[in-house]
Amino acid sequence: MDDRNKSSWITGLRGQPIAGYLGGRDNNLNLIRIVAASAVLVSHAFALTSGDVMNEPFRTSTGLSLGQFAVAIFFGMSGLLIARSFDRKQSLAHFLSARFLRLWPALTVVLVLTAFVLGPIVTSLPVAEYLLSGQTLAYVPRNLSLAFRHDFLPGVFAQNPDGASTNGSLWSLFYEVACYGGVVIAGYFGALRKGWRFLVLMVLVLAGHGWSVIAQPASGLFYRLDVLGFVGFPFVLGMAAYVWRNHLPLSLIGIGVSWGVVALLWGTIWLSSSVMLALIYTSLWLAFVPKSAALAYNRFGDFSYGVYIFAFPVQQSLIVFQPGHGPAFNMTVSGLVTFSLAYASWHLVEKRALALVRPAGDWLVGLRSSRQQASGKADEAVV
Repeated sequence: MDDRNKSSWITGLRGQPIAGYLGGRDNNLNLIRIVAASAVLVSHAFALTSGDVMNEPFRTSTGLSLGQFAVAIFFGMSGLLIARSFDRKQSLAHFLSARFLRLWPALTVVLVLTAFVLGPIVTSLPVAEYLLSGQTLAYVPRNLSLAFRHDFLPGVFAQNPDGASTNGSLWSLFYEVACYGGVVIAGYFGALRKGWRFLVLMVLVLAGHGWSVIAQPASGLFYRLDVLGFVGFPFVLGMAAYVWRNHLPLSLIGIGVSWGVVALLWGTIWLSSSVMLALIYTSLWLAFVPKSAALAYNRFGDFSYGVYIFAFPVQQSLIVFQPGHGPAFNMTVSGLVTFSLAYASWHLVEKRALALVRPAGDWLVGLRSSRQQASGKADEAVV
């Protein structure tokens, strides 16, 4: 072990406030996210090939699937990064442009490809009937809205073991954007810079999470609040890591304590919550503390989002073309296809869209300024 790696491991054992790691991009965040996205793919392979959502090792032992824990990691990392992004924003317009351009361009591509390229190939209906169906025509706009998600296309995947869901992963995007809204509200109330104000928000979110664990409503508005309580918990933990970044050390001792809490709560209804807490803290340590050859992964880019949104329809399609296979075959073959699509999506769509964040933000700021000036001149004219 060279001196640099030895120093990193010593620092990891003793702990250093997370603020010391947030200055640059010399981290493993991209690697952590791609591992989490891959875990969602692996988790879905069990349910999609068997038709039984309980046919997944993590769910039977902890109450949540590997995919749900992976989503929790996504939300935890997102809480930290989005809070930092808002706190350091050039303007609200630039912040909103960044969030829009990170999510919607690639989402538009996967929805269009699913509805109008994949759909006509795998549907059991005549192609003309499929293309003219109201469900087909509504698929892209409704899913782009996030709030009115429409997960079925006529005759598509209808005979698959897990049903006709076209892209079950997209459920989380609505709640992610809702959490972004929470960051904006928290930021404008000063909760990102005053710990005691953030503590009030955190208590409210923790109360909502506790209600979701205990109540677990099955449908309607309360179900959405339940899911928001579930994902809001890891997201607010990530926000907390940013707000208290000068006081929160990332250490091996902290990792040990967090997993010790998991052991203490094993067999209780709070087990999954404690696992999420431990996973997020461990992921933060792995993202920022080790400085090794893993950093070389950053050269490939951040195509974890592409893996997340492309994997499900690819896995369902594989079942259509090669029915009767098991989870291992599904995760292996669909993984190769998904990674290829995600890599292309990053370089052809997402990376180019993100390059437009600054000009889009500048344009919105200029548009608002022009309107304010025009309003001011109109007021002067009236006077």
